[in-house]
Amino acid sequence: MSITVKYFAVLREQAGKSQEILEFQSGMTVSDVWQSVMNGDLPPDIKVAVNMEYTRSDLGLNDGDEVAFFPSVTGG
Repeated sequence: MSITVKYFAVLREQAGKSQEILEFQSGMTVSDVWQSVMNGDLPPDIKVAVNMEYTRSDLGLNDGDEVAFFPSVTGG
């Protein structure tokens, strides 16, 4: 299945790109996508949206979904 992955703020710098389209096996979750692209567990401070709606990391994905990863916003 084809998934569009978008990265924002510091995550864009870490990934070296703002978005990419990747192919995954069916049955993947948001957390599985993070592990695949960032080589580690999804940190609790990262926010996730699927198809422009915030969601849980254990959400199952479908072909054509868009997954966006956002760092938590801090102020000071």
